[in-house]
Amino acid sequence: MIKKLLNDKIAIGCILIIMITCILGIFAPQLAPNDPYLQDISNKFMPFSLKYPLGTDNLGRCVISRLMYGIRPTIFLSLLTMVCTILLGTIIGIIAGYSRGIVDEVLMRFCDIMLSFPSQVMILAIVGVLGVGIENIIFANIIIKWTWYARMIRGIVIQYRYKNYMLYSKVINTKKSFVMFKHLLPNILSEVIVLATLDIGWVILNISTLSFLGLGVQAPTPEWGAMLSEAKNVMATNPNQMIVPGLAILIIVAAFNLLGDSFRDALDHKEVV
Repeated sequence: MIKKLLNDKIAIGCILIIMITCILGIFAPQLAPNDPYLQDISNKFMPFSLKYPLGTDNLGRCVISRLMYGIRPTIFLSLLTMVCTILLGTIIGIIAGYSRGIVDEVLMRFCDIMLSFPSQVMILAIVGVLGVGIENIIFANIIIKWTWYARMIRGIVIQYRYKNYMLYSKVINTKKSFVMFKHLLPNILSEVIVLATLDIGWVILNISTLSFLGLGVQAPTPEWGAMLSEAKNVMATNPNQMIVPGLAILIIVAAFNLLGDSFRDALDHKEVV
């Protein structure tokens, strides 16, 4: 798999984009040219310059500085959401797929109930009950999305359940927990990574969308969706303010999606004729 990825220029390009973006987010306080919170109305809508490489917004704040600081809530919180979601979904999926019987039925019927509701409606309902805030957005995404991963991973686990080494472990009465997390988990890990990589773009878009609607990250904290929300009011007079965060979201989501496709192709052992 690693050899295939190293020979895939698209995968290498996506990894570089993601790594550079994450580095910019981690070192934003050191790399940002200006204070992202500093308002100066006299400098609003400034054009591109050495001091303001991407200009300023309607409040005179440096756009590139806000863009760099916005990486943390936009991407890092999305990654945190994905890690928590995939962890919960993997544990439930392994338990259901390996145990089968009544345990599998109860868990999967609960997943079916959760999956029967539109995800966006459920997220809005949870946020409506818990209140506005990025913490509640993350919690709502985890609660809604883990069921899909649990069902997908359960299907993967069932494919491995009847392998010879799994049957042998059952014959010699190996502990179920040992079999599930020492035999099953290492075998399905690569496929779980593919699922997570393919879906991280959805999480980024979802968090940015909810912030755009005013339900996630609140002003004046920089976040790409919130930056789009602020820019929509001045779209006619200063379109650059909307284009910059919009392109940032487009590029990073496309990078994760293309990387997920590359992972999936690398794991596909079938020959393409």
